[in-house]
Amino acid sequence: MSLRREWIARDDTLAVSRQCVLTGVTRSWVYAASAGETRDASDLVLLNLIDEQYTRRPFYGSRRMVVYLKAQGHAVNRKHVQRLLRVLGLAGMAPGPKTSKPHPEHKVYPYRLRGIEVTHPNQVWSTDITYIRLAHGFAYLGACPA
Repeated sequence: MSLRREWIARDDTLAVSRQCVLTGVTRSWVYAASAGETRDASDLVLLNLIDEQYTRRPFYGSRRMVVYLKAQGHAVNRKHVQRLLRVLGLAGMAPGPKTSKPHPEHKVYPYRLRGIEVTHPNQVWSTDITYIRLAHGFAYLGACPA
């Protein structure tokens, strides 16, 4: 199958789409960058800068990396940096999706007030404890109905 790509000439008088139909190859496969394709000099410079900065600060994602590269004098956009990060196989060390997914071993307590109509005082009680950071320590605030 790799030989078929070589059959298609981009500078031929016959359109690339027609050549793809005749050879049985999809156009996206022809235009896709091959694994051995070389990068231009500006991309190589950017790849080196991204690799060095990622080594120093592995928590940088594409947005922060764009700010860093612009400070270094390179005009790049976020999608270009995302593509270069994918080439290097790098990703920012940020929480991924489903961060609020509970651990399977944590017990789930039932909601015992479901279906109960609260009709008179002192039928249902609730409390809350909140942690408050102060300038020189911390304090807890406890609240309950009086």
